[in-house]
Amino acid sequence: MNNRIEKLRTQSQNAIPRISPERAQLVTRFYQSDIAGQVTVPVKRALALKYILENKTLCLNDDELIVGERGPAPKAVPTYPEITLHSLHDLEVLNSRPKVWFRVDDETKRIYKEEIIPFWKGKSNRDKIFARLDPAWKQAYEAGVFTEFQEQRAPGHTVLGKKMFGKGFLDLKNDIRQALEKLDYFNDREAYAKSEELKAMDIAADAILLYARRYADLLEQEAGKTTDTTRKAELLEMAAICRRVPAHAPQTFHEALQHYWFIHIGVITEVNPWDSFNPGRLDQHLWPFYQKELKAGTLTEEKAKELLEAFWVKFNNHPAPPKIGVTAKESSTYTDFALINLGGVNPDGSDAVNPLTYLILDVIEEMRLLQPSSMIQVSKKNPDRFIKRTARIIKTGFGQPSVFNTDAIVQELLNQGKSLEDARNGGASGCVETGAFGTESYILTGYFNLTKVFEITLHNGTDPMTGKKIGLETGDVTQFNTFDELMEAFKKQLHYFIDIKIKGNNLIDSVIMENLPVPFLSLFIDDCIANAKDYNAGGARYNTSYIQGVGLGTLTDVLTSIRYNVFEQQKYTLAQMLEAAAADFEGYDKLRNDLLNHTPKYGNDDDYADAQAVRIFNLFYEAVNGRPTVKGGHFRINMLPTTSHVYFGSVTGATLDGRKARKPLSEGISPFQGADRKGPSAVIRSAAKIDHLKTGGTLLNQKFNPSLLEDEKGLDALVQLIRTYFRMDGHHIQFNVVTAETLRDAQKHPEDHKDLIVRVAGYSDYFNDLGEELQNEIIRRTEHAAF
Repeated sequence: MNNRIEKLRTQSQNAIPRISPERAQLVTRFYQSDIAGQVTVPVKRALALKYILENKTLCLNDDELIVGERGPAPKAVPTYPEITLHSLHDLEVLNSRPKVWFRVDDETKRIYKEEIIPFWKGKSNRDKIFARLDPAWKQAYEAGVFTEFQEQRAPGHTVLGKKMFGKGFLDLKNDIRQALEKLDYFNDREAYAKSEELKAMDIAADAILLYARRYADLLEQEAGKTTDTTRKAELLEMAAICRRVPAHAPQTFHEALQHYWFIHIGVITEVNPWDSFNPGRLDQHLWPFYQKELKAGTLTEEKAKELLEAFWVKFNNHPAPPKIGVTAKESSTYTDFALINLGGVNPDGSDAVNPLTYLILDVIEEMRLLQPSSMIQVSKKNPDRFIKRTARIIKTGFGQPSVFNTDAIVQELLNQGKSLEDARNGGASGCVETGAFGTESYILTGYFNLTKVFEITLHNGTDPMTGKKIGLETGDVTQFNTFDELMEAFKKQLHYFIDIKIKGNNLIDSVIMENLPVPFLSLFIDDCIANAKDYNAGGARYNTSYIQGVGLGTLTDVLTSIRYNVFEQQKYTLAQMLEAAAADFEGYDKLRNDLLNHTPKYGNDDDYADAQAVRIFNLFYEAVNGRPTVKGGHFRINMLPTTSHVYFGSVTGATLDGRKARKPLSEGISPFQGADRKGPSAVIRSAAKIDHLKTGGTLLNQKFNPSLLEDEKGLDALVQLIRTYFRMDGHHIQFNVVTAETLRDAQKHPEDHKDLIVRVAGYSDYFNDLGEELQNEIIRRTEHAAF
């Protein structure tokens, strides 16, 4: 990287994450104003955004080429009191916790104490949600049966499509005007509500135009002050860009990047939209600009690379908004989950890999930043050299890019009712979640602890960790005569808790629809303007709510253990096994050894064990898939944990596969840590036995010894491993290339491993930033030394 980028990267890496009270203060002042009480909710939200963008501090970093920050400085993180209100105690926790901390100064505490908390107490969206949720939901939530993503965040787990670069905000304002003219106030009883939503969108468009003009003015002022002629020319060019975009559709490569970044700032200033908003298929969107300018001689590859690297820094300047309590436990990271998609197919199904794809891979390798996250979409139409180029980055131990199956993603979206063109333009965001980019509102609603539900089944509806009766009485399992009786009891318990979860989801969606419209985000998601409906109210072309299953590998081994040891081999009674688990296996060494080492395990291409994985998956799918949402969409499943497998393990007792109490569960669809003993090929064959195409994403982690990828033979073998898994319709795979020895040394001597990065579960993070249990979980993952 050149000197400019090295300087910007260093500034970003060295910036201290801290809480900025500015946004909270501005939104509070607006809500206290007279006008806030005189307008409808959508217009209020749009005017609040406009007030924030009109008054927030503008940040201009030395030598940067793209302007705009979430807060007043890099890693100065805003809060969203209208969504969740942090208490003074929360601020102390954020400031003092040993990992993923945010510094909170005395002035911020004063502002919260005197201004923010007095106004918002009892009024935040979280307060409104918890006031209306029923006791059964709260009991299950507190027990760790499931989590709730919208507890401290807003919906918005989405990605933009082609419209993003095809239209400017003046074009959108014209679309809004036309939609307003089409409203039928005589026959459409929703016409007035639609007009208010469209007015709100128009105000939101004005807000970002105002923000861009403020930056143009600032850049011109700075140009007038500098004596550096080169920087003066840059500042004036940047000012001209800010006067053109986002008002108009971008015409150049630089304009396209700044145009998107203004949109990004608008979306994440309006709300904190579940951390993962991003431009999606960046190589496809930027290719026409890149190709045109190279041909015209107005852009060089070197300049394009510099602009992309400056763009990478902007993402890295933005830690995810601060999380507290269960939300922190389910997603304990600074990472904001913006996932750049590369490769895949064109709308006609042809290979979409282009020269810009490889240039962006160069940027990923050179910048080596956690944010943005990166992935490649691999279709059978893509060349092997594309995967191998990615493998050369993976082998460095960066944990990025992750690898996705385009052909599976397209089929998943078709199965959900998307058009072929929308499916081919889609991809994955966040960790592994499938979506139709630019046309879909797809929301993660929370992690679901499959293992915990079975634990409750084993105790006839009682949570053994608390002694509380929170589930159905499905019978004394020690009296069951067949394995099928046990599975029928589990099925009933599973449906009971899924019903509780979905009922809660629908209530939460209703509260959000009433209180948190997002007119700015709605501008770029088809067909919100045409439908005159908000993104959060079903305005998008497609609407999907995902429930994420966690603990598949653990529960598979538990069920296999019971089937094998109790009902078939009859080594032990279920009562004996439950007694051992209740004692956390203290004094039951032989029994635990049998469970750990002499019982079939998932992840070894053992049909006997893998049959339970298929059965669990199908039960979960049948309990969730296709059920309606209040937004006119449907519930679907995916299988990923972020860091919730650690949290879920902490609220789950010892399990009948030999796992000790409170230890992490398996993550994604990966085998339980250390249970896979027959190599990576056996793992992918086991994982491929579930039907990935029925999901909206599955997550598979593998850990390799670095020696395995030292030479071309190893890289070629990795390419073929990926190809093989994807031919079996696997959705996603990702790799840690590091030894357990290195990780253990990093635990003991963190000061010697400050830059050690690992793949966690759908994202990469600094090993030193992970909690001890999560570090241990990664260390315990099987380290493959041969294919």
